[in-house]
Amino acid sequence: MSQLFTPITLGALPLPNRIIIAPMCQYSADNGKATPWHTIHLGNLSHSGAGLLIVEATAVSPEGRISDRDLGLWDETTTQALADVVTAVKQYSRMPLGIQLGHAGRKASCAVPWQGGGQISATEGGWQTLSASALPFNSQDQIPQAMSLEQIQQLKAQFVAAAQHADGIGFDLIELHAAHGYLLHQFLSPLSNQRTDQYGGGLANRMRLLLEIFSEVRQVIPAHKVLGVRISASDWVDGGWDEPQSVELTAALKQLGCDYIHISSGGLSPQQQIPIGPNYQVPFAETIKQKVGMPTIAVGQITEAEQAEAIVATGQADMVALGRGILYNPRWPWHAAAKLGANVKAPPQYWRSEPQAVKGLFKE
Repeated sequence: MSQLFTPITLGALPLPNRIIIAPMCQYSADNGKATPWHTIHLGNLSHSGAGLLIVEATAVSPEGRISDRDLGLWDETTTQALADVVTAVKQYSRMPLGIQLGHAGRKASCAVPWQGGGQISATEGGWQTLSASALPFNSQDQIPQAMSLEQIQQLKAQFVAAAQHADGIGFDLIELHAAHGYLLHQFLSPLSNQRTDQYGGGLANRMRLLLEIFSEVRQVIPAHKVLGVRISASDWVDGGWDEPQSVELTAALKQLGCDYIHISSGGLSPQQQIPIGPNYQVPFAETIKQKVGMPTIAVGQITEAEQAEAIVATGQADMVALGRGILYNPRWPWHAAAKLGANVKAPPQYWRSEPQAVKGLFKE
């Protein structure tokens, strides 16, 4: 029996298999509001047969957007726009839906990727960025404003409000984005956090903001609602955030009731040296799973069914997440199930596409 296609329960949420669709920015929002693009994009992926679909990084405030085309969830208007998308997707799909909430910090105020992706100035339509310390990501970027304690309190309230909005419009799972060099990662890493107050210095202080946000969000959403965190397990820079610190952070999150950890890496520094290749981040997931015992999601260059099966079957991670691979092949779980002798949920409108060689592949 394929282990990739066995069910798993996160918190109180049952998933039919171990394939997760990772959050993938679409840069297609209108002043933070979801658009018909999101309905089409997410509706398509909701029929892929994956166990869970997590909506792209969604900003908790306007200044927290990577670009001015980022999805947001900070007021009634942005909430209603996304609610319309969730309603449309859930009308025709029973796939659980999650959302990733984040703030870009010093990596905000950028052009969309297909327009270069570089940071833009206020005269070009950009805005003042925020960070743990007044240290830019690149030497040519604007200097971010080091957040005051008052701004930190405001940030926590923004995450709490966004989580309440997400819960209210029907998301089954909420993920806090503390990876890829964005704001919460900027507080975690000693490379970007040179504060001298209670949010800087030693590991306990650098973890403080993420742990406080997690605790406050956990308190305001229902107990059955899944709450997890995505981290970069390493900055891939000497003296930066690394695997041992990630283990300690995950253990602290587990104590607070975290339901899973989604393990990526990098994104904090242009000096990173990443040995990119198949499974290059999986060892981080394996170490954290073994040492902490929290359900883990592995991600990064996982493209083949047999590869994903091996990661789960050997216990390196509990789940695998697909990003670029499922954009390229939105029916990846169908094809994986066919290869691994499993079956997968598909809408009855598509059942007649089932190949003769794998009769019984689809189920409702």
